[in-house]
Amino acid sequence: MEPILIIWLLGIIVFVILEAATYQLVSIWFAVGAVGGLAAAALGAKFNVQMCVFLALSVILLLCLRPISKKLLKSKIERTNADSLIGKDVLITKEVNNLLGNGEGKINGMKWTVRTSGSSPIPEGETAVVEKIEGVKLIVKRKEE
Repeated sequence: MEPILIIWLLGIIVFVILEAATYQLVSIWFAVGAVGGLAAAALGAKFNVQMCVFLALSVILLLCLRPISKKLLKSKIERTNADSLIGKDVLITKEVNNLLGNGEGKINGMKWTVRTSGSSPIPEGETAVVEKIEGVKLIVKRKEE
């Protein structure tokens, strides 16, 4: 077996092992490019042509297929119990004022730090609706009566 074929085979093996170790969908495209380089070498192409095939295949696959494969393999966002609070009413127990950085509310018997999605304060005793959760803070808006 020619030395160049062995080099391409080793390249394929290294890229596949690297991909298996990282799971980043980067080196797998170079493994496929190395298969193209191996095929060009087996057909008797010069080394310059082999490298062009390798680079062209790798770059084209990386640019075209990586975004698609990342979307397909993207893990689903795991919903938590806190996510169930979105859309529910929260009783404001301490005035919510984003400028002063204060605000507290109670929902399902638990106290939460509360901020508004708008700029106007919400007075104590009023009811608001949870829009989203950022960290350990409920982001609320005034409840439309």
